[in-house]
Amino acid sequence: MNEKHTIRMKVVNTVGVMARITGLISQRGYNIENIIASPSEDPAIYTVHLVLSESEEKIEQISKQLNKLVDVIKVTDISHNKNYIVREFIMAKISTSKSRNDILQLIQLFEAKMLDLGQNYVVVSMTGSPRKIRRFLEAMQPYGIQELDRSGEFAVLDV
Repeated sequence: MNEKHTIRMKVVNTVGVMARITGLISQRGYNIENIIASPSEDPAIYTVHLVLSESEEKIEQISKQLNKLVDVIKVTDISHNKNYIVREFIMAKISTSKSRNDILQLIQLFEAKMLDLGQNYVVVSMTGSPRKIRRFLEAMQPYGIQELDRSGEFAVLDV
């Protein structure tokens, strides 16, 4: 059975490292749901988060193959580890033509941040657990989400 897995990697910041990672995964017929790469505490090392929906066995195989890449320092499947804090970031442009006050109350309730307020829209940003983000977007759906950008999930060890 396919489940969502988050793979966290530490890689050397070299030209083509992301192409090698995505190439390895796509050559084997797997689909990346989202990918985030950013500098770590050491600018020579990047942290990469991959989210894939595959079986436990396939994720284990992918992790082993990623570990063989020259620029990969460490690969960890954090999906089932309760010691990680997982977050996602979104920016959304929401129509305010239906009920501006209700929308502003929902923004406050979900602790989102208003970035811009136009005559017919509001732009908000929000950081939270994937579940909280999903619930916020479900609450905003009836009002009309005009634009949406999501970072995808990323995590840090909480020990």
